[in-house]
Amino acid sequence: MSPDFLNFIETVLNGLMTGVMYALVALGFVLIFKASGIFNFAQGVMALFAALTLVGLQTGQMPFSHLINATFGTDIHHWGPGLPTILAILMTMAVMIVLAFTIEKVVLKHLVNQEPIILFMATIGLAYFLEGFGDLMWGADVKPLDVGLPTGGSFWLEDVTTSWATAGSEYYGMYIDTLDVSAAIIAIILVIALTIFSQYTATGRALRAVADDHQAALSVGISLRSIWVIVWSISGFVALVAGIMWGAKSGVQFSLSLIALKALPVLILGGFTSIPGAIVGGLIIGVGEKLAEAYIGPLVGGAVENWFAYMVALAFLLFRPQGLYGEKIIERI
Repeated sequence: MSPDFLNFIETVLNGLMTGVMYALVALGFVLIFKASGIFNFAQGVMALFAALTLVGLQTGQMPFSHLINATFGTDIHHWGPGLPTILAILMTMAVMIVLAFTIEKVVLKHLVNQEPIILFMATIGLAYFLEGFGDLMWGADVKPLDVGLPTGGSFWLEDVTTSWATAGSEYYGMYIDTLDVSAAIIAIILVIALTIFSQYTATGRALRAVADDHQAALSVGISLRSIWVIVWSISGFVALVAGIMWGAKSGVQFSLSLIALKALPVLILGGFTSIPGAIVGGLIIGVGEKLAEAYIGPLVGGAVENWFAYMVALAFLLFRPQGLYGEKIIERI
């Protein structure tokens, strides 16, 4: 095979891996939107907060150390050597569940049957609060995250694909990040589990009922508050997984919260209510932006990857606003 064709395959594969990472974030949006009709603007910050908490527990960092030291004149930064990775992940999951209870208690229970725009504005406020709270709790410096997943390219794949090239050509093999492969496997498991939960369990059906009509769900005995706690807890778990993958890839930093913006085109393509749609939309965006950067970028000066996804999303809004798998809503007047 020619090196150009092999480079094309490599670009597509890397796009698929990146798309899975986008889809992990989009899953959190879909879960909350399906259960409450709320577009949770805070999902990206939840991924950041989960990753910050995980690193803090792993390294034994003292929460609020800067505030404590400034208040009492101490110089305490760590409470100990830190927790093993598995225990730190379990503790972080517990923190995200407590966060879900707190959000329901402080915010959501006061907004039952409110207009969607009010709920959306509440999540914007929640996003800024969590970002500031995470900064105060764990500090704003960039933190490396290591959970034991393999990183870097696969030498085996490079050696195998080198032999595929035409004899005499200068081709040195495909580079596929093994961390992205791990993320893809984890995303597939998550999608299967969440689809089964949503479609084939009583709680999953209750989630859809709440999304359709809060008052009707209450009238048939569905506890709105319990459902919201469940779905925000699950969304917090998805945020933790996304935070681990993105944090391991690029470090835990506050720009991590901006991945929510890249999830928007994914949701528009796949549909705000479809779990499989989040995955398909992520793959389309991931592959599309990599190919656009590789083949269109040199013609226009580069940086196509930054805006390509939003142009695709705009086209979908014009011609298919419900997305590929979203529910088409018809309102009769």
